[in-house]
Amino acid sequence: MIILDFLSTAWPHIATLTIFLAILATAVHILYKKRDSRAAAGWLGLVWFVPVLGVCLYWMFGVNRIKRRAKLRFAGKQDVLLPEREAAVFSSFIEQMYGEGDKRNLVQLSRMTDKLTRQPLMRGNRVTPLINGDQAYPRMLSCIEAAHHSIALCSYIFDNDSWGGRFRSALRDARKRGVEVKVLIDGVGARYSFPPITWGLRRDGVDAADFLKTMLPWRFQYLNLRNHRKILVIDGRVGFTGGMNIREGNCLADNPSRPVQDLHFFIEGPVVAELQRAFAEDWTFTTRKVLEGKKWYPHLEPQGEGVARGISDGPDEDFDKLRRVILAALATAQQSISIITPYFLPDGELVSALRIASLRGVAIEILLPAVSNLRMVKWASDAGLEELLQEGCRIFLTKPPFDHSKIMMVDHTWVLLGSANWDSRSLALNFEFNLECYDYQLAESIALVLQEKKATARELTLQEIISKSPIVKLRNRLFYLFSPYL
Repeated sequence: MIILDFLSTAWPHIATLTIFLAILATAVHILYKKRDSRAAAGWLGLVWFVPVLGVCLYWMFGVNRIKRRAKLRFAGKQDVLLPEREAAVFSSFIEQMYGEGDKRNLVQLSRMTDKLTRQPLMRGNRVTPLINGDQAYPRMLSCIEAAHHSIALCSYIFDNDSWGGRFRSALRDARKRGVEVKVLIDGVGARYSFPPITWGLRRDGVDAADFLKTMLPWRFQYLNLRNHRKILVIDGRVGFTGGMNIREGNCLADNPSRPVQDLHFFIEGPVVAELQRAFAEDWTFTTRKVLEGKKWYPHLEPQGEGVARGISDGPDEDFDKLRRVILAALATAQQSISIITPYFLPDGELVSALRIASLRGVAIEILLPAVSNLRMVKWASDAGLEELLQEGCRIFLTKPPFDHSKIMMVDHTWVLLGSANWDSRSLALNFEFNLECYDYQLAESIALVLQEKKATARELTLQEIISKSPIVKLRNRLFYLFSPYL
């Protein structure tokens, strides 16, 4: 009875003390964990002025659990040693190439990316653009059909459709020839068609695995920690990477119901070992099996004049590498920046870097699809374009079909290509693979591709953005608030 009497009179004080301690603990967590001062100030104000609700909202929505969850899941992920080191060069080699000319800024960029990635550049590479599945798929299939020792294929989406069936048949035939075949498909991307292609591959005897297989009974494109990489390596000697999935919509000559424009790249030279390493690390994590030996890592001779580096990015030990490389490129650009991306939701730091580069006199052109396959992403993206247009950036809207290409080029020399989009999902939440290339020949090819796209695109004007109806602006700003999650 004494205890009950005490609790009946003391419970308001106990509740007040509990709430105060919860507020204090939350405030300390905000101060330690929030690097953005504006976000920290906003959460602190909410926690102190709306105590119970503010604390609940912060612990539900204000804590970034993605990176922590990735650290836990990938704590046992083993780095795969890269045996190809004869072709490795560092920024001193770039200085010999550009140190005396008008591209000296690229020497600074190479020094920064050396430190950011802790991976060497590789010389002696040739990178060939392949436009749409019309060019990419036949080239990929011919390499699979010519394989002698090994095939490593990683894709976010590998549809069970007409072109997916051709790849499946080629992989099955390669296995029958004695080629060791490994296929890794993302657990969500595998569900874009039914039945998943992995079922058929396994029936064919192909060693196929799902990356972070989900228990959800449907595909949900906003799940995090997805493997968004697109990598194909044949005999460890030639490779393909870029932004292209395997699905029939990419072959425009077939008149698909949902056509998609895209770019992929044929890679030759020592940097192919970087593609193999990225695949091998994901394969080891998923299956606990290590890829070793010359069938996976042969000696690679120089095949061209390009200097390139593989950049793996994801919410594990590679966290934030790619975003900082992009920031370094924006900071060092002197003449021009060209960007083409299907989804454009840069964070505040990237937007500021673009605006500052434009104010410095750098000509910035951004190509975006006029019609997106994700409406909410398009609305959120439109909300952030006004401030870029105000600073002199030029934005072009490419006509349908939907353009899924992903390229960044600086000063008509430095090219960044691969699987990553300009959004938080690619730069912070998913696993991506990109190549940075110092290559005049590749830059000329990319410039022609961009020129052709721009010739049929429509330039977006500041007046067009300003004149949108208040309801459309309100809708766009509302979805812009959720841009880190789209």
